[in-house]
Amino acid sequence: MSSRLKDVAARAGVSVRTVSNVVSGSASVAAETRRRVQEAIDELGYEPNLAARSLRAGRTGIIGLAIPELHSPYFGELAGLLVEEAQRRSWTVIIDQTRGDADAERRLLTRSGGRVVDGLIISPWALDPAELAALAPAVPLVLLGERSPQGAADRVAVDNVAAAEEATGHLIRLGRRRIAAIGLQPHLRNGTARLRAEGHARALDRAGLPRPAAAQRTVAALHRADGARAMAALLDAPEPPDAVFAFSDELALGALHVAHERGLRVPEDLAIVGFDDIEDGRYSHPPLTTIAPDKRQIAERSLQCLADRIYSPGNAVPPQELVVPHRLVTRGTA
Repeated sequence: MSSRLKDVAARAGVSVRTVSNVVSGSASVAAETRRRVQEAIDELGYEPNLAARSLRAGRTGIIGLAIPELHSPYFGELAGLLVEEAQRRSWTVIIDQTRGDADAERRLLTRSGGRVVDGLIISPWALDPAELAALAPAVPLVLLGERSPQGAADRVAVDNVAAAEEATGHLIRLGRRRIAAIGLQPHLRNGTARLRAEGHARALDRAGLPRPAAAQRTVAALHRADGARAMAALLDAPEPPDAVFAFSDELALGALHVAHERGLRVPEDLAIVGFDDIEDGRYSHPPLTTIAPDKRQIAERSLQCLADRIYSPGNAVPPQELVVPHRLVTRGTA
């Protein structure tokens, strides 16, 4: 293997150590240097045996990924990107489903200390920050979303307040004045819905628009059926909305379905904005306007956080809270 490393290093004009760092993701490498090394790897057809290296170092080459719902389009797309990025590092990903259940989240966090996996990425819905901090496993941990366990683990998230404010602001700029929100989930502790509701309310306050409590609809889950039920209730109210900000694209698609059933024109009679930029929204009729988190960056940054902890266990750098960018994608619904 060392001779092949030397070949790659010579082709890229870098040291063998730099090639090793690029291959394993164990240290920070400048983007241009990483590009040159990757080009040399591709040109020479070099395939590093990271599995053998991991075994020699007492690692398994396996990481865990725990998500609330396997059938969720958002989490499905994110899991696919995480697996793809992990494969670049010759890691295997074991995926588990928690269904947002506190006991399931606890079991995963405590079981991972048995070193079946080298690290764990989890999107917790049920556990609060204090318990997450108390249960932080012996292996490196990355949290997706809003639960920040008092500096006990790295966290990768979207700025949900800013994103929701941008979505609602877009509807206000279109001239909408009765802007409802669908997606409050007081039964969960992950904080995402609360932050999106906060961003929605901020935009309304800034524009001097009312925000009646009845215009923020609670849902049991972020599915199409829940969005449909919430939309039906809003349309049956004395003052139905002229726009809706849904906290997920699935909710938005359910709302869009009910709008069509009621004979409303979208966006003329009712404008709709979702959140997540799932593939289904690009093919709805009309296509869905949405907030698009950079899912690729979520995957890349989560795995880099794990790599930094796995390959440098004595690293004294405190846990990071990384915010990935988002963008508003305007299509046919608003």
